[in-house]
Amino acid sequence: MSRVIRGVGLSLLTITILGGCAVTPQPQAEQSNQAVSVPLATPPSVDQALTLNQIMANPDWMGIFAKGEYWSDDSQSIYFTRQADRSPVRDYYQQSLDASSASQLSLEQLHLADQQRGVFDSKHTRKAYIYQGNLFVKDLASGKVQQLTRQNTKVDGVRFLNNGDIAFWQGEQLFRIHQDTGLFEQLASIKMAKEPQGVKAPSSYIAKQQHRLINYVALQQSNAKQREEYQAELDKADPTLAAKTWYLGDSERVSEMSLSPDGRYLLLSLIDKNYSWRSEHDIMPNYLGSDGYIDAVPARARVAEDNPPGERLVVLDLQQHKQHDITIEGLDGYDEDVLAAVKAENAQAKGESYKSEKAPRKIQLMQDWGWRQSAIQWQTDTDKVAVMLEAVDNKDRWLATVDLDAGKLVTQHRLHDDAWVNYDFNQFGWLPNSDTLYYLSEETGYSQLYLKEQGTKANALTQGQYVVSDITLGPKAQFIYYKANKDHPGIDNVYRVEIASGKSEQLTQWDGQLDYSLSPDGTKLLLNASRRTQPNELFVQPIGGELKQLTHYTSDAFAQYPWQAPEVVKMKSSHGAADIYARVYLPQGYDKNNADKYPAVIFNHGAGYLQNAHYGFSGYFREFMFHNLLSQHGYVVMDMDYRGSKGYGRDWRTAIYRNMGHPEVEDLKDGVSWMAANANVDANHVGTYGGSYGGFLTFMSLFTEPELFQAGAALRPVSDWAHYNAPYTSNILNTPDVDAIAYERSSPIEHAQGLQKPLLIMSGVLDDNVFFQDSVRVVQRLIELEKPMFETAIYPVEPHGFRQPSSWLDEYRRIFKLFEQELK
Repeated sequence: MSRVIRGVGLSLLTITILGGCAVTPQPQAEQSNQAVSVPLATPPSVDQALTLNQIMANPDWMGIFAKGEYWSDDSQSIYFTRQADRSPVRDYYQQSLDASSASQLSLEQLHLADQQRGVFDSKHTRKAYIYQGNLFVKDLASGKVQQLTRQNTKVDGVRFLNNGDIAFWQGEQLFRIHQDTGLFEQLASIKMAKEPQGVKAPSSYIAKQQHRLINYVALQQSNAKQREEYQAELDKADPTLAAKTWYLGDSERVSEMSLSPDGRYLLLSLIDKNYSWRSEHDIMPNYLGSDGYIDAVPARARVAEDNPPGERLVVLDLQQHKQHDITIEGLDGYDEDVLAAVKAENAQAKGESYKSEKAPRKIQLMQDWGWRQSAIQWQTDTDKVAVMLEAVDNKDRWLATVDLDAGKLVTQHRLHDDAWVNYDFNQFGWLPNSDTLYYLSEETGYSQLYLKEQGTKANALTQGQYVVSDITLGPKAQFIYYKANKDHPGIDNVYRVEIASGKSEQLTQWDGQLDYSLSPDGTKLLLNASRRTQPNELFVQPIGGELKQLTHYTSDAFAQYPWQAPEVVKMKSSHGAADIYARVYLPQGYDKNNADKYPAVIFNHGAGYLQNAHYGFSGYFREFMFHNLLSQHGYVVMDMDYRGSKGYGRDWRTAIYRNMGHPEVEDLKDGVSWMAANANVDANHVGTYGGSYGGFLTFMSLFTEPELFQAGAALRPVSDWAHYNAPYTSNILNTPDVDAIAYERSSPIEHAQGLQKPLLIMSGVLDDNVFFQDSVRVVQRLIELEKPMFETAIYPVEPHGFRQPSSWLDEYRRIFKLFEQELK
């Protein structure tokens, strides 16, 4: 994947789908699976019953919410976007902190708006940023904006140099704008090609004879050589000429580049130019092409055939015109055979033996799925640089500094995980004017914040069984701000730790979920926050001050409906795992002593590594409403954060290593038992459903524990992990060529013979995440197994996340019908 650093204009944050406001009860105390210990609240009475048509309609009826929020440069206002569900474009807004509403920005105003991303000079008086591919600089005191480029070739990255000059790059071309003279200088021209050989002396017999016998040929050779030597001398003597071109070979391409603060060093990450995200022979057919024919849509590669080549680092000394290829020997464990036990187990299964040998591993820049920073971080005013690297085998992460002159890496921290290193919680950076790095690490089992001065032992700034994330260094480098779920796994708050003393203080008192952004002046927090029945809204809180709600975009129709707030409960695992958290919805008129026990449904969230049993508004907003509807029809509903879910630390995350679908189903069994003991549920009348990973779990439940559920609906389900993508799957199951045992153990298609209860399979034909082929293959497998108890529904225009309300409605009508037929 090509990952050249790029600047953006009014960019969006990745946030929860919808947002929120009012108070809900605090979390329940610890509960066991005994019925007497759980004080489940009676759900609110409802005068107007929900309908599937309303729930699955265009979600704009709930409100068009603020997203992509960020601070203005002066910390006195905020910017955000809103986008109607069916609109192809988004609208941009600005709202002053003292205003009751926001103003929509016109197209003419967009280029003058403060930009979310940008870089600052050393005095913090100017900000450079990229808007619509062009480069701008803003004087922060006066607010004056100057456009520096107006080109069709977009600018990819920008930085201020120590002396105030601006450097920027376009593709593999690096430029500098001198602030004192306005000179536009090319610092580096990089060509991914072999270096021209220049004038060559004759080498073969006939060439030498030609030069010896034919004076004209010899003269032409001599002239060419003199011109070449003259140009070389001129390049050295003439300061007005641009820097020499760098030729780095024709087998690679630039994945990322980063320039040192003084403009001397350019650090490059290179990757095989032939590596591609897609498989050359795979397409995804669109049967409803606009011209009436079948469109062949390119599709990603499968983990079974993907072979990431790793990356290599190169330093270019732009002053000396010297290239240093950086070796990886400085990384602790760079040549360990970390998969030796797995390979030996798989070899033994085939009647073979495996001999472990050391060999250099494939390394690449860290590919965190959530951060916005680069994996290359320079100290603000020196040539010190740190990089975060990961092994392609997913077992190690290194935080290393680079010896630029020697071309060597020096390990500052190694995070090893026998399962896999998390693709989240990898933020890091330098404390200004120091040799100290700060970073997140899961080494204790939970993501925590650390400081490490070079040559010394790391110091933990946070400690505990909670998850630290989203760290922000304050503007004066006195505090590091962070988000954590200290009070309850499902409740977020913002904290800050004083770097000098290590003392943490809580800054917010929220009782749901939130994301935050620290104002540029370090005095205020912008919150995007929600609670169980209230979607996300924006709030501002001065540090040490009162919380103020800024936006009110939740519609009256949604806000005034008496939604049931699901209870967040904790249950004991009967399989030796930690406590299991889940949301529980109770039937209308619930009576725990009712002689007629209730039917129940367990919803399996998608993604695997995702948290849904929290106190915020669920990203699964349609499912939230559907579960309210089910409760009105007499069902108990549970949303479970089974093993592998996010928010509970490393051990919970990696419990599914090489064994997907089995620990989770054990947790689902505990969920059924809990509902029978605590919510008056008939354990013989329970169904399950879910999409994506949730569809996979529906398969695994019905295939491997056929008596657990009486019916199941699998939406856009994974049926064979060998057909899913490499970045996700290889973390958990390694790769099929190395660990066939894990894939066969974890793929539903290998267990399809166990199906005994009604199963509904529903998939979008244009799903470029979980291929429609996954459903096609498992359907054919069930046909050949002569299983009569399944049905299918296909959605010809839908990708992984459905877009058309009519498709959502059809899908959930079928799910509701299945449960009504099989569970009552």
